[in-house]
Amino acid sequence: MQLNDLLETPAFCNRNLSEIHQELNVPVPDPIIFNNKLDNSLDSPPLKKTKLEDGISKYGCEGVGGTRVLLLPTGIVPCNKALCELINIVKPHIRQLVEDANLVKMWISYMIPKIEDGNNFGVSIQEETLAEVTSVESEGAVFFDQISRYFISRGKVVSKVAKYPHIEDYRRSVSELDEKQYLSLWLVMCEIRNRYCTLHDLVVKNLEKIKKPRSENAQALY
Repeated sequence: MQLNDLLETPAFCNRNLSEIHQELNVPVPDPIIFNNKLDNSLDSPPLKKTKLEDGISKYGCEGVGGTRVLLLPTGIVPCNKALCELINIVKPHIRQLVEDANLVKMWISYMIPKIEDGNNFGVSIQEETLAEVTSVESEGAVFFDQISRYFISRGKVVSKVAKYPHIEDYRRSVSELDEKQYLSLWLVMCEIRNRYCTLHDLVVKNLEKIKKPRSENAQALY
């Protein structure tokens, strides 16, 4: 119920993706104007001609080297504030899911009896439940990794924007990456809710077999 209520909040429900966009704080510098009148190059000193040709080769149509970024005049490029707020909401739930799954995994592991011949149907149920719980625990760790990789990917794209500030595609790719991360966070919350429901249903339905995998009559035979 708590997770359902959280998914119904304005932060996750029916949110306009344009609200996720954020200004990059990377200004577009004035374009560099080159002198393309190379016919007068014969009247220029050889050294000046060499510099002009090097400039065209470096920044002209023959090749684009990008802008050497030493610092940004307007300060740092901030993280996406809206997504950081959502991440701060989602991460505690991911951690709680991992901790709960680990606790249930240890509980089931201690319930598994010693290996014996016959009457292992209840043990097989324990093992299947244990495998499902382990899968949930691993999936929670993957959710953490997705958040880390988002910041790494965004940082690389922002560095491209700083190096090639005139290319609009790089700026657009940052917005697209932020939208993708927002949808990913929404899916993570849905998966956390679904995983809790699945584990609860699985454990409740097989609680007797998990607690007592072998019947008392069968144990008395040994």
